Amino acid sequence: QVQLVESGGGLVQPGGSLRLSCAASGAISRVNAMKWYRQAPGRQRELVADITRGGYTDYADSVKGRFTISRDNAKNTVYLQMNSLKPEDTAVYYCNAYIIDSGWSERSYWGQGTQVTVSS
Repeated sequence: QVQLVESGGGLVQPGGSLRLSCAASGAISRVNAMKWYRQAPGRQRELVADITRGGYTDYADSVKGRFTISRDNAKNTVYLQMNSLKPEDTAVYYCNAYIIDSGWSERSYWGQGTQVTVSS
């Protein structure tokens, strides 16, 4: 069974920084694309950033220049470094990964979500 476990959320003041982590574990053969989404109250879930296994990255316009996505393939872990945080970044952040399991089937998996609150 494959799991994604997130950590690193919390309360931070505007202008501050947080680093989110998401580790995949279980019967994994290969982790392909890894992504971060967020969902604010009353809004749809939106894609924040994604990274391919080879390290190609893409970002939502709202976070370009402030957020950095990275990964450690040896640890099956993806990170989201968030700098210059704004109140509008407040949301539950979710990790998503496309994983080939031990049966060589690729599926999309989701983490449980971690709350990020930006407030003074």
